[in-house]
Amino acid sequence: MRVAVAGCCHGELDKIYETLALAERRGPGRIDLLLCCGDFQAVRNEADLRCMAVPPKYRHMQTFYRYYSGEKKAPVLTIFIGGNHEASNHLQELPYGGWVAPNIYYLGLAGVVKYRGIRIGGISGIFKSHDYRKGHFECPPYNPATIRSIYHVRNIEVYKLKQLKQPMDIFLSHDWPRKIYHYGNKQQLLKTKSFFRQEVENNTLGSPAASELLEHFKPTYWFSAHLHVKFAALMQHQAKDQGQAAKETKFLALDKCLPHRDFLQVIEIEHDPSAPEYLEYDIEWLTVLRATDDLINVTERLWNMPENNGLHTRWDYSATEEAMNKVLEILNHDLKVPCNFSITAACYDPSRPQTQMQLVHRINPQTTEFCAQLGITDMNVRLQKAKEEHHLCGEYEQQDDVESNDSGEDRSEYNTDTSALSSINPDEIMLDEEEEDEDSILSTHSDMNTPSVEPSSDQASDFSASFSDVRILPGSMVVSSDDTLGSPDGREGKLGEAPESGDGNDLTELPLKRLSDEHEPEQRKKIKRRNQAIYAAVDDDDAA
Repeated sequence: MRVAVAGCCHGELDKIYETLALAERRGPGRIDLLLCCGDFQAVRNEADLRCMAVPPKYRHMQTFYRYYSGEKKAPVLTIFIGGNHEASNHLQELPYGGWVAPNIYYLGLAGVVKYRGIRIGGISGIFKSHDYRKGHFECPPYNPATIRSIYHVRNIEVYKLKQLKQPMDIFLSHDWPRKIYHYGNKQQLLKTKSFFRQEVENNTLGSPAASELLEHFKPTYWFSAHLHVKFAALMQHQAKDQGQAAKETKFLALDKCLPHRDFLQVIEIEHDPSAPEYLEYDIEWLTVLRATDDLINVTERLWNMPENNGLHTRWDYSATEEAMNKVLEILNHDLKVPCNFSITAACYDPSRPQTQMQLVHRINPQTTEFCAQLGITDMNVRLQKAKEEHHLCGEYEQQDDVESNDSGEDRSEYNTDTSALSSINPDEIMLDEEEEDEDSILSTHSDMNTPSVEPSSDQASDFSASFSDVRILPGSMVVSSDDTLGSPDGREGKLGEAPESGDGNDLTELPLKRLSDEHEPEQRKKIKRRNQAIYAAVDDDDAA
């Protein structure tokens, strides 16, 4: 099965699908699936734009609304997770996942599905220590704080995912798992992004929550975005039991969708030919959702997940065979994800712009149907009840607060981002200093510190070859063989040679098809400066 993976989409659906069509024309066959690693920007109208954490002058409608309205349809099944620049009010309607447009599926705050027998999991958002232990308390209209905290990862989602025991084929996260940079060509990464050096050396670059999930799942593939650089790594995990084969994870991060940037990768993944060619729910994940329903928290209070420390009557919410069979009975043994997309908000009309469109906290019928079928809580319904009873969201009523200083952010905070970037280089996304030790809030029973085996140069070459099919694409989309070399102790392997195409012609020399009308600057650095304000993070701790 040919799977395309995209980095930060930033609403450029037309350009991404156009590039996929180019890949199909130059490749051995059609692309079966597109995975997007966040900053998808499913913007339906002007109200959605105001819920996206970027300064107003960088809020552009882009092209998603055409797929939402039905004017266009995604040519390939598309699955995505959320990042830190999203139409948060839209995605909040689908906390357990759902269709944002025909053939475009959102995995939810966290989620697991299957397609052609391939198990695909993901977690939306980015890690931020001061919000990690809070509940999902935010609701539109957002204030200057909640427009940022709405996309911060919460411990409950990580806890749910860690209840899963069955193997994971592919996992998606927006920010990188912490320490993953030790298993790829770290020297090349620091050459490209020199301002990462301090965080890499201090092991603070990336998400500790994602690192915890990486060690738990040990998936075959892990895809990320967020840092706007292509980076490949091969992480070999230690076998827990003697005689058991050690697992390895092929990690790939991709850039944002711009001309001549490494934003797309096409890979071949083995699948079950007897599996159905439609999207399916994952029975183990559904069972865990039912089991953990009582743990839903829609308050801002900090809390810890249940663990075996004598303070909780239950701490194991993993799925038993009996519980999974019960869920199967509830679903009449039909795990097909229903094609029940419906329009829930007015769609943007270029001929009739509505800059003052009202923001509404909506209940999505897809979520209502899903929760009713499984017998679980729609957290948006609970949020609305809490809002009515306790006025938890009362201070958020005036959307003007969000608009008062651009996107509701303190201008002094535009230069910083969440996933641990240095403040040394003002032209790039930079890291703020956390108020607390990020690692201290994770489970003490985490296996994050499980040692992993350094990849040999032969293994790195094999890993590079596994991505070689992308070399039929334009040169900007190539994963070079040296991307996978390097080791945790910083030693560099020998650079591999790029594999040649089957017909002996080097198709990577073909010019990249222009994906926008803008002219390519003479220097790459100018691209970063011109576009940086769009993606400069707005999610730092308040200075006060």
